[in-house]
Amino acid sequence: MADDDRKELHVLAVDDNIIDRKIVEKLLISSSCKVTTAENGIRALEYLGNLGVHSESQTPALHQDDAIPTAAGDLKVNLIITDYCKPEMTGYELLKKIKESSILKDIPVIVMSSENIPTRIHKCLEEGAQMFMLKPLKHSDVTRLRCQLMQCRS
Repeated sequence: MADDDRKELHVLAVDDNIIDRKIVEKLLISSSCKVTTAENGIRALEYLGNLGVHSESQTPALHQDDAIPTAAGDLKVNLIITDYCKPEMTGYELLKKIKESSILKDIPVIVMSSENIPTRIHKCLEEGAQMFMLKPLKHSDVTRLRCQLMQCRS
């Protein structure tokens, strides 16, 4: 299974905009990634909690209807890619929660935004984001992040 883990990355893609979410999902799938999507940061944390990352008292589990069926052993998330501007919880707030978690902190987080605001980019990178990418994402962006992630895992 270790060889398979090296080839297929499991990415949790978080974006409130369904079109952007589908574009990111398609790009990642075309780059041989397994993709799970969430429409906001709370759902992303619920998914991560559903994987046993948080205790049940901290994070409610996903409803069975909302859970994305996966085979046992394919659940480990190798990368989280999140939009910055989302209702309920910004990408920055999600990043902070992930980096504050002793269990999640080592999962690389990429923040993306359609707005090129240097202070926002700096704040995310300072908080521990692996990368900040401008939307719309292109295939070359996904190739670059995949290469970087593979180097991190080696």
